[in-house]
Amino acid sequence: MGETQQGFGVLAAVCAYLLWGFLPLYWKLLGGVPASDILAHRIVWSLVFMLAVILVTGMFKGVWREIKNTFSSKKTALAITAASILISVNWFIFIFAVNSDRVIEASLGYYINPLINVTLAAVLLKEKLSKAETAAFGLAAAGVVMLTVYYGYVPWAALGLALSFGFYGLIKKITPVGAWAGLTIETMLMTPFALLFLVIWKDNSGGFSSYAGSDILLLMGAGAATAVPLLLFAAGAKRITFSLMGFLQYGAPTIMLLLGVFLFEEPFSHQQLISFLIVWAGLILFTWSRAGTARRNRKPSVKKAK
Repeated sequence: MGETQQGFGVLAAVCAYLLWGFLPLYWKLLGGVPASDILAHRIVWSLVFMLAVILVTGMFKGVWREIKNTFSSKKTALAITAASILISVNWFIFIFAVNSDRVIEASLGYYINPLINVTLAAVLLKEKLSKAETAAFGLAAAGVVMLTVYYGYVPWAALGLALSFGFYGLIKKITPVGAWAGLTIETMLMTPFALLFLVIWKDNSGGFSSYAGSDILLLMGAGAATAVPLLLFAAGAKRITFSLMGFLQYGAPTIMLLLGVFLFEEPFSHQQLISFLIVWAGLILFTWSRAGTARRNRKPSVKKAK
């Protein structure tokens, strides 16, 4: 792969994680709107945005062909349906967490997500975990247990975000559907339920007329706020190494954590800091292990090239 392509991949990935990191700022602007309403609008306007971009860029035929191929297989159709439910659950938990002053907890969810991913792969795909990766998971689990004791309840938002996105990623890994078709299908499947909620349920409380003018524009913009980072992520993942992608992904939860502590002024005690430090130690160990594996995998190919 050329340096230009790799450079574009790094830029796309960095932009994706920056957008995800600062996304709480967007949802905070909609603090007066219930999380269920935001989710419904997010789904509908994401589909509208995807269809508009696909039509404008001339990709409609190719994407439509891929959508038809996806539903021609019962197994693939069930998998993408499950993925659409999981990503909707993930979106709802994140919006709810942000607008209920749990941005720090949300950041924890995305910190532990890589460890959840490899654990799910080990359990369900029978991929082997190295000793370092097992130790990393143990450290992260210890950090979560410490937070559970500190909070007095299980940090369900963090675990819900990590598990929903972990299972979503697992399904996407084993399902041969491209990024454009995938996001279009996922929002298309959930849009009827979102519209049903907005038209029947919310219509009784005033529908769109119950929102402020700025809220209406922000709800419509939720489609672009959702789709753009996902598409940038897909573009980056195709062009750069898995290890580099793994390193860059910690940018988003770090930004969320800083926003939660310094901008939103959520409580962050010494006990929480110690718990996060333990989780970070696990992430450092995990990243080191993955980077070593990537280096070892590259060596044979270098020798062959010689």
